[in-house]
Amino acid sequence: MEGFMIGKKGSFVEKVDFENNGVFSLLTRGDGVEIIHQVIEEGRMFYVYPSENAKALEFYYLLSGQVVCELDHKKFTLGPEDYFSARGLKNPIHFTALSKVTLLCVFTEQTFVHISRDISSLMEIMKQVEIKDRYTHKHSDRVAKYSVKIAKKLKLSKEQLENLTVAAVLHDIGKIHVPIEILNKPGRLSEEEFGIVKKHPVDGAEMVKNSYYKEIAPIIEQHHERINGTGYPYGLSGDGILLEARIIAVSDTFDAMTEDRAYRKAFKEQIAMDELKRLAGSNYDQEVVCALEQILKEEGRIN
Repeated sequence: MEGFMIGKKGSFVEKVDFENNGVFSLLTRGDGVEIIHQVIEEGRMFYVYPSENAKALEFYYLLSGQVVCELDHKKFTLGPEDYFSARGLKNPIHFTALSKVTLLCVFTEQTFVHISRDISSLMEIMKQVEIKDRYTHKHSDRVAKYSVKIAKKLKLSKEQLENLTVAAVLHDIGKIHVPIEILNKPGRLSEEEFGIVKKHPVDGAEMVKNSYYKEIAPIIEQHHERINGTGYPYGLSGDGILLEARIIAVSDTFDAMTEDRAYRKAFKEQIAMDELKRLAGSNYDQEVVCALEQILKEEGRIN
């Protein structure tokens, strides 16, 4: 039934087995919340660390086994149906598993992405893309930062923000299939060469479809679409393009214009912004461009 899911014993979205730190299984995620099943072997130590987000909640419910932790020089032993949580934590809390332990963990911010084998392998591919294309070193990180700032300005939901962050970092992953001589060509690309480059959004979407972040595939696939339908790969237009993809399109273009390329030197930020404003409403989303302009003015980078 739509909107309802049943998970059988042993089923999960993704499972990561760390020899020294236990087994983590992502059971489900949505609206910025992740639910994880964790298994820790007897005698192992583990920690609950402070989060960069003081408002984030981490909740741990013991399904089986016993753990001991020390707080203010006092030891606390916890067993089945006991639980602990952390929010605004200042210092790490150390635990030791007195027996094999199973925990049900609920986190209100992205956590599994930091240990995901799928995401880690995709990030490694992105590093290879940046090695191939010397002119886009750290490009994806900058696009992600611009995109997150715009998303916050436009008040996107927490889940949209988290998906956008990962999609922005991985938006060019499909370029791994583009030959290095095309990526670094100093002159104008031939029609055939540009045709090869135009495949990277679809290739990138295919590469993430089998990860637990499969919902970001359409964002990656659409980041070169344009409001007036002149983009690629499908010639989508207007609201037929996901807002997250429209945000990446503006961030991607702004960063590309303000960094050196094989075929030209970087534009000044004001010139790049003026060009985006000229194309707003035709190539780029008007509201997204306005949001970026406000951000750059607030940061004192343009007038």
